[in-house]
Amino acid sequence: MAYGKTIELFLVNGTADSVITAELSNWNGKAIKIPRIEVKNCNRQDIQQPGVYFLFCKEDDGTESVYIGEAENVKVRLIQHLQAYDTDNEPYYWTTAVIFIGRDLNEALIRYLENRLVEIAKKSKRYKVLTKSTYKNTVLKESDYAVMDEFIDDVKIVVNALGYKVLEPLLQEGVNGNPIDELLYISSGALNAKGKVTPEGFVVLQGARIYDKPAKSLSGGIVKLREKYISEEKVKDWTTTEDLLFSSSSAAADFILGYSASGPKVWKNKDGKSLKEIEAEKDK
Repeated sequence: MAYGKTIELFLVNGTADSVITAELSNWNGKAIKIPRIEVKNCNRQDIQQPGVYFLFCKEDDGTESVYIGEAENVKVRLIQHLQAYDTDNEPYYWTTAVIFIGRDLNEALIRYLENRLVEIAKKSKRYKVLTKSTYKNTVLKESDYAVMDEFIDDVKIVVNALGYKVLEPLLQEGVNGNPIDELLYISSGALNAKGKVTPEGFVVLQGARIYDKPAKSLSGGIVKLREKYISEEKVKDWTTTEDLLFSSSSAAADFILGYSASGPKVWKNKDGKSLKEIEAEKDK
């Protein structure tokens, strides 16, 4: 059972565009969100502590990426990143850093945190992960593993609350408040797909077979999305290679079928009941 959480956000300079601190109830950690342009002149003591950090980047085409790192003095490390970019030794440009510090964090603990956070971010597939290598074999006491894994659970909550779903899988088990928690299907000739309604929209599961000759009437947005996912090899041989998020069940249906369709009508459960019928029953 999930319990409610309280997160305290503090706008250090009175604006959401500047430094923000975030603290979770009953947590010995702390998050500091700071814009790139404020790092050099920031004299806060907390960003000079050992911790892990996320550097968030966004390309002109909308592609999102993240670098996840660790440092015994986070500010010093962030300035090194800035200098590396200025001297063409770092190719990516990040706009925002989110730093996590905690009581009694040391070199071994932050190395463990960095490695686990990179693993989780790669598995979630929300962002392109820019981190090339981590310390994969950090040895800790059994009790330290338990404490750090709990710390990571809290990092997931806080970084999500700050607006970055970098550690969240598209499909989450046992999410409260999701009124339709069952698999839905499209099957038409050689085409077949499984999907699920989520709080963010509609997720088409990996392995969906899509139509290779879309209709001329298919919306330009879906055509471009197909092209994008093919170029990124998220669709290979007309089959999805990973779970894909869409804004609605209709957008997902259009993507699969190659023509405009009503998602609520064409997505059906294993008993043949349409999403529209399921939603109508839930509303009673």
